[in-house]
Formats: sequence, C-alpha cells, structure tokens
Amino acid sequence: MNAKFFSLVALSAAAFIGSARAEVIPDEFKQNGFAIGAQAYTFNRFSAFEAVEKCAQAGGKVIEFFPGQKLTKDGQGGALHHNNAGDDVIAKIQAKLKEHGIKAVNYGVVGGKDAAEWRKIFEFAKKLGLYAITTEDATKLDIIEPLVKEFDIKIAIHDHPRRPNDANYKVWDPHYIVAVTKDRDARIGACADTGHWQSSGINPVYALRVLKGRLISSHMKEKTDYGDRGTDGTSTTQIPFGEGVGEIGRCLDEFKKQGFEGNISVEYETKWDNNVGDVTKCIDFVKNHKGAAKK
Repeated sequence: MNAKFFSLVALSAAAFIGSARAEVIPDEFKQNGFAIGAQAYTFNRFSAFEAVEKCAQAGGKVIEFFPGQKLTKDGQGGALHHNNAGDDVIAKIQAKLKEHGIKAVNYGVVGGKDAAEWRKIFEFAKKLGLYAITTEDATKLDIIEPLVKEFDIKIAIHDHPRRPNDANYKVWDPHYIVAVTKDRDARIGACADTGHWQSSGINPVYALRVLKGRLISSHMKEKTDYGDRGTDGTSTTQIPFGEGVGEIGRCLDEFKKQGFEGNISVEYETKWDNNVGDVTKCIDFVKNHKGAAKK
C-alpha cells in the first residue's frame, strides 16, 4: 500500500467524521457575541411557523423548538415532534427558517421513554442541524451519553423551580447538575433557566459560576423578585431584561467570561397572546449590553 492510498483513506475518514458532526452555531446567527433568540414555547398559543415569524419580528436570529407545537396555523402537517417528523416536515421547517433568516439551534424540553425514543430525538436533532437538546431527565444519562458521542449533539439538563414537597426533584440545584455530569462527556451539561433559579431563591450569577464548564444553553428570564412571592406578598412575575432582580447584565458578563458558545432563548411566560414587544426588549438588552467595565 502506497502513500497515495493512505492519503485517500485519511481524506475519506475525515469526510465521514465531518458529516457525522452537528454544526456549531455560526457567527452569522450571533448578535453582540450571543446566539440570542426565543424559545418557541414563548409563542405556544401559535404555531411553530408563527413562532419563527415572531422570533424574527422580535429581532432574534435563533430559535429553540419544543415538542408538540402545531406546525402551521391551519394545522396542516400536524405537530412538530420527533416521533412524526418525516423528511417532508423537516424540509418545510428549514424553508420557513431560511425565509426569515432564523436558525434552529435547540429542541426541548423533551424526554424519551426508552433508548429507542431517545435515538429518534437525536435523529430529529441531527436532521435539523441542532447544536443541542434540552431535557429535564437526568436519570437516563446512561442512555443519552452514547448518543451524545455518536451524533456529537450536546445535552442540556434544564431546571424548574425547587419543589419543597418533592425531595426526589433535584435538578433545580446547580450543585446537583455538577454532581451528575462531572464524570460524563463534556457535551453534557446545563440549560441555565435563570428565572426558575430566581423562583428557587438562587442568584443566577452564582449558579452560572457553580456550573462553569458545564453551561450548554440558557432559558433566560427576568423576574420582579426572588421566590414565588415577593416581599409585598404578591406573586413574582416575569418582566423584560434589566427591569428586575435577575442581574441579566452580570449573567451575560459571566457567559462571556466563561467563553459560552451556546444559545440564549428568551422564554417569556406571560402576556401569552401579545408578548412580542417584551421579547423584543429582552433581545435588544442582549444586543446592546456593553459588558462590565474593565478595571
């Protein structure tokens, strides 16, 4: 066997490896250094196609889909879901994204009942060229980790608020995420939901520092106060970035400091029927953030 043969083999292997890799988020879809856009759940009163339109209207460049949202306003094509997304559905989604200059980068929050369904989830993500998948299920990492390695798609473990009456619910705690991922592939980490941390009484900047090296993506939220109820006794609510207690500017500084390359999804869970204006304010905050002053 001569050198030419080995060169051809090497080139073929490189091509195969390259084709098996999920793409990173290209710089053209970043603004102020961040891949900022919306979690489609923000627009769950509408279709996935309408969510793409509203994300673009708000100034986003990336979108994170969630399972089960109807594909179109008239219901044609069924729901956007890993269990029924054939090539025709993928083609329609990609065409809609291209029309509005948006890139799909993530999918979740999603779970699989077994290894077969988790494979479907990763195959769906691969077809869409996603950067990551978001899940709340930290119990199936033995199933998930081999798929992460096979598909080279990241997994982000998502936190909801702590449940005082459910000791088995632990993913609200960033220290728990560190513990369950510390011996895992580096592509397994956290989806930092800053608003849910606020509901749990956790300072988001502190949580981001705890998770250094394991930050995959973020569902970014800003709230009026910590906990479920504020000091005045009323329910804490979500508001545009920079107007509450979540220290979103410092969170962005921390992301930059850590070299974060994931997506930031504005997940705005209020004003469901008319929240594009507030989502725009959130995205503008990220686009215009100047960063911490240098000493």
